[in-house]
Amino acid sequence: MRLYLLRHGEADWPGWKEADDERPLTKAGRKEMHQVGEFLAALRVRPDVILTSPLPRAAQTADIAAEHLKVRASEEKLLAPGFRAEELTCLRRKYPQQVLMLVGHEPDFTSVISALTGADLKLSKGGVALLEISGTKGKLLWLFPPKVAKI
Repeated sequence: MRLYLLRHGEADWPGWKEADDERPLTKAGRKEMHQVGEFLAALRVRPDVILTSPLPRAAQTADIAAEHLKVRASEEKLLAPGFRAEELTCLRRKYPQQVLMLVGHEPDFTSVISALTGADLKLSKGGVALLEISGTKGKLLWLFPPKVAKI
């Protein structure tokens, strides 16, 4: 199975007074995610489904990716902050497609990648990783920060 992990874009709002879970993407975050979406489309990324955390910044990121990749995005509560590698097993059973894209948060995605592959890394905001999963092990095929999409 192939698994794309896409971290939500920039959602840093100085002086934000609402609940942290309600932060949307910034204007710069939306622009950057459109660039990432175009980049992924140019790479011919074709997930069977895009699953997103219910938080607005992730859902907005998923919608932008879905627009560029011509794939449907669906909310998945398991991807809310606190997502772990163990929950990926549940998702794989629930969504038996061979190619999934998950949109979520840090430090969750870095922990999942590390648990599956042993890699020591950090997934930046707007960054995307591709893993090949077999059983409970994974192989990191590539990881791009969002700045690669600007080239």
